[in-house]
Amino acid sequence: MPEPSPPPASTDARVLREQVAALYATMPASTAIDVLLAWGLCALLYWQTRDGGILIWLGLHFIQVLRYPLIHAYFRDPHAAERSAFWARRHWRELLYYSITWGLAPWLFLPADSVPLTALVMLTMLGLCSGGVPSVAPRWPSVLAFIVPMTVGLITALAWRADTIHLFLAACAVLHVGATLHFAHAQHKLLTTALATRFEKEALADALAHQVQITQQASEEKTRFFAAASHDLRQPLHAVALFGVVLERELQGHASQPHAQRLMRAVNALSGSLDTMLDVSQLDAGVVPSQPQAVPLRGVLLAVQALAATRADARALQLRVRTTPLWVRTDPQLLQRLLVNLVENATKYTPAGGVLVVARARGAEVWLDVVDTGVGIAPEHHERVFQEFYQVHNPGRDRAQGLGIGLSIVRRLSRLLDHPVELRSQPGRGSRFRVRLPRADAPAHVPTPAVAPTRGLPAAALPRHVLLLDDEADITDALSAFLRGEGIATASARDELEAQQHLDRAAAAGQPFDALLCDYRLADGADGLDAALRLHKRAGGTPGLLLVTGETAPERLQRVHDSGVPVLFKPVQPERLLQALAELSTTSAGPAPSPR
Repeated sequence: MPEPSPPPASTDARVLREQVAALYATMPASTAIDVLLAWGLCALLYWQTRDGGILIWLGLHFIQVLRYPLIHAYFRDPHAAERSAFWARRHWRELLYYSITWGLAPWLFLPADSVPLTALVMLTMLGLCSGGVPSVAPRWPSVLAFIVPMTVGLITALAWRADTIHLFLAACAVLHVGATLHFAHAQHKLLTTALATRFEKEALADALAHQVQITQQASEEKTRFFAAASHDLRQPLHAVALFGVVLERELQGHASQPHAQRLMRAVNALSGSLDTMLDVSQLDAGVVPSQPQAVPLRGVLLAVQALAATRADARALQLRVRTTPLWVRTDPQLLQRLLVNLVENATKYTPAGGVLVVARARGAEVWLDVVDTGVGIAPEHHERVFQEFYQVHNPGRDRAQGLGIGLSIVRRLSRLLDHPVELRSQPGRGSRFRVRLPRADAPAHVPTPAVAPTRGLPAAALPRHVLLLDDEADITDALSAFLRGEGIATASARDELEAQQHLDRAAAAGQPFDALLCDYRLADGADGLDAALRLHKRAGGTPGLLLVTGETAPERLQRVHDSGVPVLFKPVQPERLLQALAELSTTSAGPAPSPR
């Protein structure tokens, strides 16, 4: 887990920082304009009146300008963002001095006998007041420090004259100041609200990104955990399954044979659960290819019926699969897996009645429905039932109802095939899962499929001499005992060096190995796939390779898939192992894959 980052500043602190930055950003330009305006006004009035008060005020203004470095120091402060409150107070204080300086102007040189010049001073100060509002609006204290002193000075100086014209001008100035403050307050609120909203959204986005990161990390940790747990469970179960077959064979006709058969049923049930988790890992790893083609639905539906009928019969349910002449574009094997998972899920949660599988054409699509009369699913659970290990009606985790992975496999397969799956259900009345498939045209001539003969495994088809490369003694003992019972001579090695010695001795004796069975994960972290490929290369392309592994980590599954080496996943069904060995011994040797 990465180290937590320091908590971000509060929204109020970030708003203050932006407000202060906005205030100081306008100061250089505002100061330059103020100097030109003040000195220009003084030059004009002094030319007209020769009033000495103008020179006094100009000196005060010059002293105020000399304070500008105190403001400009903000731009040289490397920690200005962290000291926003300090710089906000300094800005307010300098604005107050500046505004007081302008507020003294009418008292020092307001022309008493010239209404036009009086109006000029008034318009200049009120214009300066209104024009400066946008630059000080980010902070309300700065607005008050900027407007109030200078306008109070102007209004009181006008009212001091006490004649009608000056009183009228003072009243106009009061109205103008009131409107200006109202506008400035509205602009300040708008800017503050905009900043607060912006930072709140950013904080929400950061929080969401953090939660997404946590979720991704949890998902990765979950994947690693299940991969490790699955591997560790598959190793001993693989040995148990093989020893169980040997025991069942040796107890043939003995009174204890039923116990061995019950043992194998329990092993097969556990193996089925682990294979279901392997399906998820393979789909997540992207090693399950999709090969869409024009397919008659009839064959797929008949296969689904044959595979699911036993479970339905065991629960005394009716399974009706209506065949159809429709053709669809899909991968038949993956579609069959998807439908079998849907039908098995339906039978689990249907206490009485049955399950119906029916297809109908709808425009360019074919809708394939799996309908049951089961317990149904409430609307709030419709999305969650497609998640791993989520079961609505199994709070006690009854093992007979599975692991809760079937529908998550359905979701993955539907995405891989691009066949959307829709759920419609009513609690207490059943559910309908609809798979939407693209419709395909039937070819003009459909060849009659040849009936494949039942394939046996004669002894001649099996390899005669097999080398086992696995660091776990229990597994090599179990494999050796099982293969010897099938008439196959075996030798075992714990590491690559020992395996190479076996290969050299066998070649020297004229009895080379026909096959090499290798575990993916060897002792001390050694890579079984690399070891098998190197051994295969040194032996000149023989013996044939067969990888046996309990790995379920997606990245390792992808690597095994890319290698092109045949692979079986622990625990291996004995019949499947014999079939793979037979296929290996009858396949002509090709160029060996290069070690990765």
